[in-house]
Parts: sequence; structure tokens; C-alpha cells
Amino acid sequence: MGGRRTGIDADTIARIADEIVEVHRTGVQIAIVIGGGNIFRGVTAATEGIDRVAGDHMGMLATVINAIAMQDALERRGAQTRVTSAITMAEVAEPFIRRRAIRHLEKARIVICAAGTGNPYFTTDSAAALRASELKCEIIFKATKVDGIYTSDPEKDPNATKIPHANYQRVLAERLQVMDATAIDLARGSSIPIYIFSLREPGNIRRALLGEDIGSMVSD
Repeated sequence: MGGRRTGIDADTIARIADEIVEVHRTGVQIAIVIGGGNIFRGVTAATEGIDRVAGDHMGMLATVINAIAMQDALERRGAQTRVTSAITMAEVAEPFIRRRAIRHLEKARIVICAAGTGNPYFTTDSAAALRASELKCEIIFKATKVDGIYTSDPEKDPNATKIPHANYQRVLAERLQVMDATAIDLARGSSIPIYIFSLREPGNIRRALLGEDIGSMVSD
């Protein structure tokens, strides 16, 4: 959203695409699971009277819009991409087929995974953990609003302290606001570490993927 209240900010998506392409050119294989909260949030809609399942499906469609926008930005910068969708949308995205997606990665294409898991009641966090497990990813990077894991929401609690590292069990037991419990459990089952960092700071995608200490890690 950038500075907008909703929608897609052209400058923000351009900056994110610049950073992704820069890292991708080093030879890193990248699969992106993209959310849709800048356009529509199913959970929020459910509290406002829209059926939860209908709201979640609307949210999935929002992620497809973001995926197409990201694809356009990446390809303008010379990257080869494929948008895959967990729901059938043949005119704009190919279905997510695990072996095909792996082959795209092997051919140095950036794979953008849209529509979450394709099921209501599951977040894009869960989709990220699921796709990471299916594609045998070495790590999950969660680009978010804060620069790591905190004991409470740092935007609301001035006494919140940063936790540089936590194991999966601590995240679940203390309900730390990293990813939802389903996502954490999926990542734990596949032994995939999760690195949480701020997307707001320009250059952070490159710094995170190149191993700089700018966030917090969840692992064994």
C-alpha cells in the first residue's frame, strides 16, 4: 500500500521488485507467497457481516491481483516469472503444480504463488509454510511491518522487547505474533527456519536474503 489507505502503490511495488531482482541475479531461487490485505481481508469482512467462506475467497482473489502486479514489476526489470494459483484462473495464472513449480525454479524463474492454499480458514502464512515445504525451500522469509519478533506488539506497547531467536515451541506456547499456529507447526514439521524482518526499510529484502542480521529467527 505504501502511504495509501488501500490498493497498490506503484513506488512501493517498484522498490520491492528492484530488491527481489537484485538478489535473484545472485543465483538464489525465489518463490513468493503474496497476501491481499492491502485490497481485502476476509477475517475483517467476516466481522462486518460477510460470510467467512465468501470473505476468504474474496481475499484469495485479492492475492491474485497483487501477484499479477508483482509479476509485471519483476518482468519490467528483466526477470522471468510464473504466477501460480491455488484456485483455477487459467487466463491469468497457471495452477499450482508442485513439480512444475520446482521446474520453474530450476529454470531461474521467480514463482509467485497466489490464492493462498485455495481453502477458506487458512491464512497466507499457512500458504507460505505449505509452499515452502512442497518446494523444499531452505528458509521462509516473512517481510512484515516490524523488524522481528517481540514480546508484544511494539506498535502498541512501548515496553515490548525484541527476541532475536525463538524455537517453534516457544512461539506456539507464548503465542508470539510471528505467523499463525498452523504455519508455525507446518514449518516445524518440515524443519524450515523462519526469518522475520521489516519490509518498510528500503534494502531489507536484499540484506535479509544475503544473511545480514536485521530481524529475528524461528528455528529448532
